[in-house]
Amino acid sequence: MQHCKPYSAGMDTRQDKLHIVLGAGQVGLRLAHALRAQGHTVRVVSRTPRALTGPRLQHLAGDITDPGFAARATDGAEVVYDCMNPPYHRWPELLLPIARGALHGARTAGARLVALDSLYMYGAPSAPMTEHTPLNPCSKKGALRAELSELRLSAHQRGDVRVTIGRASDFFGADLPNSLWNERFFQRIVAGKAAECVGDPDAPHSYTYVEDVVRALATLGTSAEADGQVFHLPTSPAESTRALTERLGRALGIDAKLKRLSRFTLSVIGLFSPIMREVAEMTYQWEAPFVIDDSRFRQVFGYGPTPIDQAVAATAAWAQARYGLTTAGTLRAANGNP
Repeated sequence: MQHCKPYSAGMDTRQDKLHIVLGAGQVGLRLAHALRAQGHTVRVVSRTPRALTGPRLQHLAGDITDPGFAARATDGAEVVYDCMNPPYHRWPELLLPIARGALHGARTAGARLVALDSLYMYGAPSAPMTEHTPLNPCSKKGALRAELSELRLSAHQRGDVRVTIGRASDFFGADLPNSLWNERFFQRIVAGKAAECVGDPDAPHSYTYVEDVVRALATLGTSAEADGQVFHLPTSPAESTRALTERLGRALGIDAKLKRLSRFTLSVIGLFSPIMREVAEMTYQWEAPFVIDDSRFRQVFGYGPTPIDQAVAATAAWAQARYGLTTAGTLRAANGNP
């Protein structure tokens, strides 16, 4: 496979084509704005209406599991990006149907499909995970992800639709409500309390910077030679969750601490939160080294992740603005204690 340069403005001769982003969550909206900045017209499709405005930016609300709506939503697309991810507790009923809707839409439009995926299908790894690591799920959600991967790649192999899959580890970065680095995490460390984590906080764990996810998906979306392949998206070398928390604390001027949630505590929280109830079976990812190998993406596309210090600095700058922190890590008096 030929070596490719990273996707950037002025390099793609197919600019101003219609790119469809399915999903308006942690990645979808970021990706939409990034593609629009590159000169593309972008349509964001989500289940519920969104107030999105701007040049070359469209929005359509509806149910992608409805084949008729899926075809209308993707009409005219050059590329369709499947960034949809229902809440954990609704995966059994929604994960595969929404993926089928995305495949149907891309097929009827004659578009390429670029799908964002996780690492759940690999199960508990005994070595760094590559694109050739066998699928060996050890959870219900991992089994669903394995089935999802087969669904997409089989569609490509049959010639139904051109599919590329980008897999990322747990996200790190700013404004990520559905991650460890969520509102509760920042509120606790800003207040001088220990943030909470599942599993062993000192086990090496890969975290993929969310802005690198966006950049890499845009690269895959404009690289036809990626068709039919799986890529692990650029990810910084694994370090422990505690070490990354402490890095972030230093950037904020805070002594950020981390504590482990016991399985009993998780079970109690799960009585009141269906999403947290589903988290329990995924704690194996933090009990032992959970490391992604992104070398194939680097070799093919010629770039890697954002340097970790830069990613941490950007995340800290967002947190300082969001939570009213001075550079010394103290709260501005006008904002009070979160």
